[in-house]
Amino acid sequence: MERERYGDFGFHDPAELSRIKAEVMSSSLYNEDLAPTGPEDRTWTTYNIAALWIGMAIVITTYTLASGLMAAGMLWWQALLTISLGNVLVLIPMLLNAHAGTKWGVPFPVFVRASFGVRGANFAAIARALVACGWFGIQTWIGGLALSSLMGAIWGGWGDVPGNTAITFMVFWAIQVVIIWFGVEGVKWFEAFSAPLLIAGSLALLAWGISAGGGFGNVLSSSTELRTGSTPFWTLFWPSLAANVGYWITVSLNIPDFTRYSQSQRSQVVGQAIGLPLTMTAFSFIGIAVTAATIVVFDEAIWDPVQLITRLLTDLPVVLIIAMVIIAIAQISTNMAANVVSPSFDFSNLAPKYISFRMGGLITALLGIVSFPWVLFNNVGAYIFTWLVGYGSLLGAIGAVMIVDYWILRKRHLDLADLYKHEGRYAYSGGWNWRAILAVLVGVVPVVPGFLKAASTPGGIVENPTFIDSLYTYGLFFTFLVAGIVYLVLSLATGGATEPAREPETA
Repeated sequence: MERERYGDFGFHDPAELSRIKAEVMSSSLYNEDLAPTGPEDRTWTTYNIAALWIGMAIVITTYTLASGLMAAGMLWWQALLTISLGNVLVLIPMLLNAHAGTKWGVPFPVFVRASFGVRGANFAAIARALVACGWFGIQTWIGGLALSSLMGAIWGGWGDVPGNTAITFMVFWAIQVVIIWFGVEGVKWFEAFSAPLLIAGSLALLAWGISAGGGFGNVLSSSTELRTGSTPFWTLFWPSLAANVGYWITVSLNIPDFTRYSQSQRSQVVGQAIGLPLTMTAFSFIGIAVTAATIVVFDEAIWDPVQLITRLLTDLPVVLIIAMVIIAIAQISTNMAANVVSPSFDFSNLAPKYISFRMGGLITALLGIVSFPWVLFNNVGAYIFTWLVGYGSLLGAIGAVMIVDYWILRKRHLDLADLYKHEGRYAYSGGWNWRAILAVLVGVVPVVPGFLKAASTPGGIVENPTFIDSLYTYGLFFTFLVAGIVYLVLSLATGGATEPAREPETA
């Protein structure tokens, strides 16, 4: 009965887990934030996991995700198809890495010790953390803009205040720093609370768009005016698909940070399958439909929902305040879940005895400022075709190594105690698994020239690409496939990933 009860977990009972913790508690690789979660911590239901994704996906950057695609030349249905397919594809590595979180109860930086080594894990963790810091800055900047619009609606003289957007950016930043101190349980509560509000607000916006735009058919017909470019679809499709996979590839690495609290594998699988592709596709469609409606109503396309809502509700200050609060909640829910939890654990992994989850969160917030998010957000080409595709290529290679290591080489088995030992089986050579590092380099180096060329090209789209440029176009897919194959071959050839005999798997 006890074995059946803990069938989804990598330990047989709480006593075994307590023994493992006692064995490694004195290790410099251990602290309570990074320790494996026990049954008493597994409180996230299917709803909590789905709400997590609803909270992360309903955000202004998702609303405007189709704007760059349509501005470059896609039709509305092509942009939506690209976004939808990208999110279905990214769900695959998401679920594969999520399994380890639920089974073994460890966060991403501890899980990745198995494939990269107890010291090499910092390479993967910090690579993930840095992109989260950039995203934290972008989402905070957007939240600051919403707060500035709210201030302008309340007080007509706000626009004349020097540096008004910088002020609201810092205020929004400070609010989130306060929330960081409530930890992961606070994130769970906030996401569960905000999900229904965000869904209701999204549906209200869509209802306005269809009504004011003269009906569903008229709105979709008007969407053709959102196309300002003429780049052929297939030229745009592959880098755009890679960008949309790259949109959440970061979280596919650190998803164990959340699924370690899941009650079962079924809860995390169903919750993610419902929450991720459906919400991303639906909210991107709302962005397209409502923006198309603004062409009918205002004779111009208004992609920014903050600007649109301010324009619609200027004469209804109470409703405007409610709307802006919902937008602020959307930004905070995304930032807390996608851009704070992971880097907080990642930075803690650098020095577990000295950096706690809270201290890691503060480091994240500070780095979010120096990433210059206002520059990233204001350049759509750089945002989609350089930032997302470029960094997604690196993280895709890391994700491939993790998946091959866990599912093929280790067959879902980990030694929990050795994950926290400098001299355990995950020590490799001085704490580094050279096979993992080499596999990532082999996968990523060929796309670097294309990345540099795209980064120096206005809009991020290189015309008449060479073979090397094309490798970057397929970015994440190329690095994922190459790094995964190279790591598998190196490990099998050198016996780099071996586990002791064990009982048959039950999860």
